Amino acid sequence: MIAILQWTTLAVCGIVALARIPSAVRGHNRSLFFLFLLMTLATLLSIAAPYEAADHVLGGTNLANLVLRFLIFACVFILGFRVARGFGAKDALRLITGPVGLAVLGFSSLAVVIVFLMMDTAGSSAGLAEVAGKDARNAALVEFYGAAGRLYPAYVTLALLPAMVRTLASRLPAHVRFSAGLLAVGSIAITLSLLSPVIPPALGFLRFIFNYTAILCLVLGLALIWLGSIMARGTARQKTAPVKISRHNHSQNH
Repeated sequence: MIAILQWTTLAVCGIVALARIPSAVRGHNRSLFFLFLLMTLATLLSIAAPYEAADHVLGGTNLANLVLRFLIFACVFILGFRVARGFGAKDALRLITGPVGLAVLGFSSLAVVIVFLMMDTAGSSAGLAEVAGKDARNAALVEFYGAAGRLYPAYVTLALLPAMVRTLASRLPAHVRFSAGLLAVGSIAITLSLLSPVIPPALGFLRFIFNYTAILCLVLGLALIWLGSIMARGTARQKTAPVKISRHNHSQNH
């Protein structure tokens, strides 16, 4: 089940990123393309086989995991910025791009690097499972490392959550409200991932469910907004087309 969820998430991210290429080439909303591309790379590195292959190239010391953490930070920042601007959430935009948001990003980044350097990271291991299994010290550091990595994503998604709830209660088009619902579910899933250290081993699968549900909901929510804007532009062109034809016919009659 977990493998299916992982590869499904990767496929969705990849398909959406590929679909954005024509618009990116034309210079339209390139940040969305880079967001989906970064999400695809982050999802790829979260899967065991691609992770171990990438980490082997990087020297086999789990540097790939550190790269993954910063890919996630970049995704979350772009996502927060785009969503806050798209939904006109000035309060969320201020929390994400203002001094407090940048301070949380800086603190999370520094904490991730420091804890990573404190661990014995030799030997490629997806999710740092083998690192945690070396001894009690490394096991504790892996938990701190994970908590530091989840702090910034949780901050950004919590900053966005009130705007998503307001949109759900609004009279905006159905696809906008549905996308806001998906983004809200993704935000909640990321927040729930903060509970990972206290989830018992028997329920360890919940960690994967929280993480990949968050990615799927965020990607699908953004994709739905994008598709809605494409459909709106198409409808607008259809409405203006008869006017152009009628003018042409009018000129011919004269």
